[in-house]
Amino acid sequence: MRTKRVAIFVLLLVSVGFLFGTSYVNNEYNRLSKQYAVKAQEAFDEGEYDLSIEYSYKSKDYAEMSETYIRVMLEKAEADKQIRLAKNQKLRAEQLQGQQNFPMAFTAGETALKNALEAYENEDYVSAASYALEAYGSFAGIKEVQPLPKYYVVRPWAESKDCYWNIAGRSYVYNNSLLWENLYQANKSSMRDPENPDLIYPGMKMLIPSISGELREGEFSTSKTYDPYTPER
Repeated sequence: MRTKRVAIFVLLLVSVGFLFGTSYVNNEYNRLSKQYAVKAQEAFDEGEYDLSIEYSYKSKDYAEMSETYIRVMLEKAEADKQIRLAKNQKLRAEQLQGQQNFPMAFTAGETALKNALEAYENEDYVSAASYALEAYGSFAGIKEVQPLPKYYVVRPWAESKDCYWNIAGRSYVYNNSLLWENLYQANKSSMRDPENPDLIYPGMKMLIPSISGELREGEFSTSKTYDPYTPER
């Protein structure tokens, strides 16, 4: 009688797991779980209670395997999705010349995407999705950039207070006066007195060299709006 009660209890556990399992996509483990559940019921109906218990436990084990399988497949699908989105964002970033204009963000995205692919290869789908999200964020931060000016024509001191120090401090140049020597060294050969950085004259066409890979084109114009220079570019 005790064996029968145990068999009834185990069958109830299996029926709960079986019903729960039917909400998942059909797979080999789930099919085996169903088959053993049927065998367990048949054995119980025939009075083979020990056999019914054995089949019931097998049914429960396969149901758990099915749940694990489904969880892994869902994690894999999410990783597939996030990696695909990250790759698409990388293509977009490449079209916007992200390697040149935002080298730090682009490199960070490449590193995260590489980590995502390695984690995926190792079947660590949760980490793969996380790294892919990180890559997506890095690539998504890359935007279209209007080139900063490559040349600046010196204006009279009374009008603009032009000198290497002040020009370097302007947002469209280096946004930092301490970087004035980059201008000086780039334009030294065209100065009247190359050894005196204070002697620049109105009308002098000054080269603004790129110092962190930032895109520079054309001559500065007061009619244009420029994004501030940032070293992250």
